[in-house]
Amino acid sequence: MDGNGRWAKQRHLPRFAGHKAGVEAVRRVTRAARAMGIEALTLYAFSSENWRRPAEEVSDLMGLLRLFIRADLAELVRENVRLRIIGDYRRFPADLVAMLDDALGRTAGNSGPLLVIALNYGAQAEIAAAARRLAEQAAAGSIDAAAIDEAAIERELLTRELPPLDLVIRTSGEVRLSNFLLWQAAYAELMFVDTLWPDFDGAALAEAVAAFGLRQRRFGGL
Repeated sequence: MDGNGRWAKQRHLPRFAGHKAGVEAVRRVTRAARAMGIEALTLYAFSSENWRRPAEEVSDLMGLLRLFIRADLAELVRENVRLRIIGDYRRFPADLVAMLDDALGRTAGNSGPLLVIALNYGAQAEIAAAARRLAEQAAAGSIDAAAIDEAAIERELLTRELPPLDLVIRTSGEVRLSNFLLWQAAYAELMFVDTLWPDFDGAALAEAVAAFGLRQRRFGGL
């Protein structure tokens, strides 16, 4: 979900306008993903590094998240979407945390596609936290340190209950992962597109999925 600021700058608009347009893109893409039968869609909405942005912009982003929940939660419930959050969202303002908790609770019983929102998320911190928990368990004698393997680490990750990651799409022409799902992306297909996030839509998603379908995934084999 990258390129909101540049989208606004190209149109001589404030950055807030770009973020607002980005929310509309979220609506388009999530609806398209459901129509395409995509099992899980993860959106990188707010990284742990985004706190470095100006306080006014951070506040604007929090406000847009509130608006999205108010406007779209009923649709998510109606469409049987299961909402999940990865990241330490409890650092957000108390009223927003309460709204997110309510949204999670109201969609918890749904059985349809997963909409995963990464909020105050950073992959390096996620991996470090998993390593700390395993180290604590080993020190307490509840696990054998020699038995810690990839599966043990995956059980400690925030995505442990989610399906494997197949495809990462990075918008705006940037060619990096920016601390997003680094462990999970080990064998995911990566796609970097020039489209700015506010211009990304269902057709762009369908094109990316079609290109993904043409790739041969060997997972290290032949």
